[in-house]
Amino acid sequence: MRKKQVALVALTFAILIFTIKLFAYFISNSVALLSDALESIVNISASGLMYFSVCVSERAPDSGHKYGHQKIEDISSLLEGLFIVIAALFIIIAAVERLFEPINLLELNLAIVMSIMATALNAGLSLFLGSKAKEIGSSALEGDAKHLLSDVISSIGVWIGLFITQLTGLDFIDSIMGLIVAVIIVRMGGGLIVKASNRLMDQSCAKEEKMIMETLKDHQFHFMDFHDLRTRRSGNQVFAELHLSIDGSLSVKEAHDLTDHLEEELKEKLPTINITIHVEPPQK
Repeated sequence: MRKKQVALVALTFAILIFTIKLFAYFISNSVALLSDALESIVNISASGLMYFSVCVSERAPDSGHKYGHQKIEDISSLLEGLFIVIAALFIIIAAVERLFEPINLLELNLAIVMSIMATALNAGLSLFLGSKAKEIGSSALEGDAKHLLSDVISSIGVWIGLFITQLTGLDFIDSIMGLIVAVIIVRMGGGLIVKASNRLMDQSCAKEEKMIMETLKDHQFHFMDFHDLRTRRSGNQVFAELHLSIDGSLSVKEAHDLTDHLEEELKEKLPTINITIHVEPPQK
């Protein structure tokens, strides 16, 4: 299944899950369940953005974007993080209003059952997206999988709050759990913003750099040394370049064959890497 098809599945399920959660809120009047439903609006927006970004990222490089279009996946993650924070602010406003003007909760049992159904779908979708993210190598799918997993965790928090409310009869606990969920959502959104910002700022790829250095050291008898290793990530692609000092007696063809061999081995270990090796004589 291609990235685009996986993203479309995620969008379809996000709409279905939102519908179930919204109905659970209407029959219960619970602000905690409202917060859960509002987070699903964010999920729909995020899945829509993810689908759009995946469609664009799959376009071939062109004259205006010679390194491809994968950066849009990081832009999508950044916007997703902003949407999450905005949704959390609405949850906080609703929860604070309920603290000062409590409203009696209605059919909690049925609402919780529906919330559990929606969360089970979320958990299954998160596992599906996570496995596909590893298989395809997509940062957008991975981000959405983690987002949905956080949604599952926050939903469990909501159930705990509603269960305590039923036992104690203290309706304000519902608002408190709404605030706790909002804090979790803010933290999640902030994490996505920071991660996407680092990628957009061309942060180095430590894991890939380590593997590149280990591979080169295995072949060190073929060259003098290597230096100026640089990496950056763009969507699911890793761009890397380095300088390779070789024996000056080697012909151009021999030097070319050596770099081809190194590049092929690195691509076997890191399928998403795009590496450029600059050949130069040994430094004096």
